Amino acid sequence: MTKIAMLGLGEAGRIYARDLRAAGLGVRGFDPYAQAGDDVEQVSCVEKAVAGADLVISLVGARAAESVARQALPSCPKHAIYADLNTGSPTLKRTLAELAAAEDVRFADVAVLAPVPRQGARTPLMASGTGADTFADLVRPAAVPVESIPGGAGAAAARKLLRSVFMKGMAALMLECETAAVAAGEQEWLRAQIVAELSGDVDQLIDRLTEGSKVHAARRAHEVEDAAGYLAELGTPSWVMEASRTWLASLLD
Repeated sequence: MTKIAMLGLGEAGRIYARDLRAAGLGVRGFDPYAQAGDDVEQVSCVEKAVAGADLVISLVGARAAESVARQALPSCPKHAIYADLNTGSPTLKRTLAELAAAEDVRFADVAVLAPVPRQGARTPLMASGTGADTFADLVRPAAVPVESIPGGAGAAAARKLLRSVFMKGMAALMLECETAAVAAGEQEWLRAQIVAELSGDVDQLIDRLTEGSKVHAARRAHEVEDAAGYLAELGTPSWVMEASRTWLASLLD
């Protein structure tokens, strides 16, 4: 039986522990701040969690990732894979890989590409680093979808953050649209407009937005100023419109 140490038993850690155990894998966890209940055997220290593990999964958050790795790696078996699933910078992932290499432990930089509560252990993952392929093999019995990519530690993190620019930027846009539409009494109409745009040829839409902005920057800058002015009349934020104005001004320059 593959033995897995789960470091961090917050929401995502508990879900992975539950689903990996349900797939027949042995799971042991550690978290000094959370209780996993019946989802996983919980031990009292990092050293006990990683002892004899084939795979160590870190889900402690980016701020704690390095300190936990420094604590865990000296006790990891040499055959183990240390997989960091925290959302962190490529620089952080390369630092963790160096710490792992110093202990002769292979490292997997793993990017989680969707919210874990939605699909559990079947959430799409992307992995890079010396332990990426073995990580994918170890979690395959739980039907975990892993794409292993070249580029070393940091490559998966970089792609995740590029995706975050889109996803979090789109979230900010939707918040600004929804807030303004509610204030104007046009929420249903505007949502239908958004759905219609995103339901068509999205690849063509991207080209139209990017290339069209370069060609028509002056006209669109004026339109953005009018839109921001209208949001001011509504009393709603225009932070995304301000960013749009900055981008269009840079294209004019």
